[in-house]
Amino acid sequence: MAELPPRKRIEDVELLRALAHPLRSALLNHLTAVGPRTASECAEAVGSTASNCSWHLRQLAQYGLVERADAEDGRERPWRARQVGLELGEFADDPGRRAAQLGVVGASLAHEQELTQRYLDSLEDLDPDWRAASGLSAYALRVTPAELTRLTEAIDALVRPYVGAIRTDAPADARPVHVGLRAFPRIEHSGKAEE
Repeated sequence: MAELPPRKRIEDVELLRALAHPLRSALLNHLTAVGPRTASECAEAVGSTASNCSWHLRQLAQYGLVERADAEDGRERPWRARQVGLELGEFADDPGRRAAQLGVVGASLAHEQELTQRYLDSLEDLDPDWRAASGLSAYALRVTPAELTRLTEAIDALVRPYVGAIRTDAPADARPVHVGLRAFPRIEHSGKAEE
């Protein structure tokens, strides 16, 4: 298997703050999932206007996260994601940077919740094969930090070859699918990590 392109590691606080904007997060997620799209196509997918999406796409382009792609029909040029994923790294000790990281995570979680709700709302319209293939799973694990690191790395290695921005051998009937993973110590109502 060929080596997969790396994720873009985000260290810059200004870029983190830019990514914490819900529409920018949704636009970047959409382009990464489905490939090049015009601002009008993005607007329809994320529930905004073409002019608003165009402005936010230009902001993302200033940070090197998206770029213009060649137009196939000579009309409006589409935008495409320039990375195959983002990496925020460990949460920073610096309060300003950590707040910006948490803003990105919050926008991502809100977008994931929206995608999940849209999926649930459309169950009756989905092809039975897609309903059968879909899944929502949660697991309560008991692991060490080293085991959790190995587990998330193994899942990443399994999933990444299917990322839309990377995959070049997708069958004609393949479609964009959302897969999310959260792995963290369980914190109970007392505010203490479960031992």
